[in-house]
Amino acid sequence: MDILAVQQRATKMMKAGEHLCYEERLREVGLFSLEKRRLRGDLTNVYKYLKGRCKEDTASLFSVVSRDRTRGNGHKLNIEKDFVTVKVTKHWHRLPREVVESPSLEIFKSCLATVLGNWL
Repeated sequence: MDILAVQQRATKMMKAGEHLCYEERLREVGLFSLEKRRLRGDLTNVYKYLKGRCKEDTASLFSVVSRDRTRGNGHKLNIEKDFVTVKVTKHWHRLPREVVESPSLEIFKSCLATVLGNWL
């Protein structure tokens, strides 16, 4: 049984949410879908690389663009490398500046959870 099936089955066991669809049951218990949890992990890893918390050569993976040269959050990913998929890159570029510039990993995760909760 795959992880998604386990999560779907577990949320069906809730008495109060048995009439709800899977996405609504997840929202009811405060969980993200498997897809969002994977995205959250990928975005967290990108943050850690940008902040120098990983041992990879961050200069070749990412670039930081001057604030006056970008409309977005100022931290652009180098998608020419195979490190991150285009899907993660697209979502990273959608994050607000205050999220990507979070002073700590804990604050980043908290802000990211709020943003992901608002995304479809």
